[in-house]
Amino acid sequence: MRLLLDECVPRPLRRELPGHEIKTVQELGWSGTRNGPLLKLIKGMSFDAFVTTDQRLEYQQNLEAAGVAVVVLVAKSNKLRALLPLVPELREALARVRPGEVVRVGG
Repeated sequence: MRLLLDECVPRPLRRELPGHEIKTVQELGWSGTRNGPLLKLIKGMSFDAFVTTDQRLEYQQNLEAAGVAVVVLVAKSNKLRALLPLVPELREALARVRPGEVVRVGG
């Protein structure tokens, strides 16, 4: 599965998701890109899922039209230590989420 980690997700989280092709917003030079344009870029790159901690994204954007699955990590912070306990549930969500769907993990 081709995944894109939002810039608010710590890059070391990628180590917890072996077997996936993972890029980060920073690696692609998209840091600071607002959500609407970012979703258009994601669609053009054929990512299967977008992983973020931005809990407002699903209310601000038409994610169904974006054509990418979105997994929102819900934790007390976006620090790696707060997100690590969510990894098993994240893996399960990635296995079942479909394009245009939003899955909340944690919280």
